[in-house]
Amino acid sequence: MWRRLAVLDWIRIGLLALGVIFVATGWLPLERAVESLDEIGPLLIFLAGIIVLAELTKEAQVFDVIAARMAVFGRGNYLALFLLCTAFASFVTIFLNLDTTAVLLTPVMLALAARAGIAALPLAMTTIWLANTASLLLPVSNLTNLLAMGELQLSNREFASRMWLPQLVAIAVTMVFLWLFYWRRGERGEDRYTPPVLEPIADRVLFWAASAACVLFIGALLLDLPVSVAASSAALIVVAAFLVRDRRKLTWSLIPWQLLIFVTGLFLVVPALSLHGLGDIMTWMLGSGDNSYRTAAVGAGLSNAINNLPAYKALEEVAPHDQLLAVLVGTNVGPVVTPWASLATLLWFESCRRHGVKMPMRRFLLTGACLALVALVATVWAL
Repeated sequence: MWRRLAVLDWIRIGLLALGVIFVATGWLPLERAVESLDEIGPLLIFLAGIIVLAELTKEAQVFDVIAARMAVFGRGNYLALFLLCTAFASFVTIFLNLDTTAVLLTPVMLALAARAGIAALPLAMTTIWLANTASLLLPVSNLTNLLAMGELQLSNREFASRMWLPQLVAIAVTMVFLWLFYWRRGERGEDRYTPPVLEPIADRVLFWAASAACVLFIGALLLDLPVSVAASSAALIVVAAFLVRDRRKLTWSLIPWQLLIFVTGLFLVVPALSLHGLGDIMTWMLGSGDNSYRTAAVGAGLSNAINNLPAYKALEEVAPHDQLLAVLVGTNVGPVVTPWASLATLLWFESCRRHGVKMPMRRFLLTGACLALVALVATVWAL
């Protein structure tokens, strides 16, 4: 088992070990550690539930069926396919979390590209850019949103009522840059594509059970049920269906232990560092704390330097409550420049590598920087 661990896995384990050391040595007071762990309990239940739901939904071919039918519906027209793909990626990010888009939707889109002779890079960039920039609307869209919702004491609908316009603007700007940099004729290199031949659904019972679980999860969010309850309940439905129809798919690998230990370690390490100087640095970077554009820029800069989760957690410790939504814009919309800016981007790069899709790093950095700059300004303006 130890030989199978990747470098990223060792980093996650090391982060948790460092957090435990901080608590054991008193660098992080035990009371503060218990407070942090109490805060993330529901978040860990949500993360486990949503990843299991998304993984089994993919196994039930829900994503494959939708993606293939989108390509058929587009009838070989790239503009129609572009609009359908951006809508699909945005929907999955908003309701099923950005990691679902990066980890599970990316392979589906790349497999579709191979079957239909569609250029792979535009589809790949659509998933990763919208995995980040479409993650503002709902608390479940991004872990940073769940953290902010807890601090601001907002319900799902109250959160969405504040973020719907910034979310629309962020998606619109992303679509413009996707078309200019990756989808237009001069970039994709083809006039039309060949719609794929539709394949039969292997197990219709699993397909409809997983589809129903996703619909019920979305309905639970609209009814303002706790996200941990909504995700775990939906996951149980699809697990029960697989238990009856195909229990071989129910393995321990479904549990996202890497993500769970990363978040746990993060919530021990960042509070400890904040107590010993990090908070002062963050306060200095934010200045007076009343400039939303500066706040978002700091969040974006830190995200691209150290990853958006620790960046948000560090800024949450010192930013005024009325600036937390600006912090979210920075840490959600901004992490599109460097490969390590978000966990979703790291996982996306690995998926592209496995499918043989080459992403020129210089192009990724430059186009991402252009998107981040314009999207940040426009989204903060909308906020």
